[in-house]
Amino acid sequence: MVLSEMFNHKSSDYQDLSQDQSVEKLHDLRKTRLTLAQMNDQRNVEYVEQITKVRKQYGAPAAPAGGPQL
Repeated sequence: MVLSEMFNHKSSDYQDLSQDQSVEKLHDLRKTRLTLAQMNDQRNVEYVEQITKVRKQYGAPAAPAGGPQL
């Protein structure tokens, strides 16, 4: 878990509830396991989020609206 996930939690990218066919019941004690496809999806979502943060942080600043000042 990345530290920023504690403050900016977005779980909608990781799981599509409309496609979820499993329903957990009270007596289900086994740990759910991720498939390889689910892990790859999670890794891709996290990579895209991380790249957008890096680009925002290290990108060129926006040009001022008034033009160059001398």
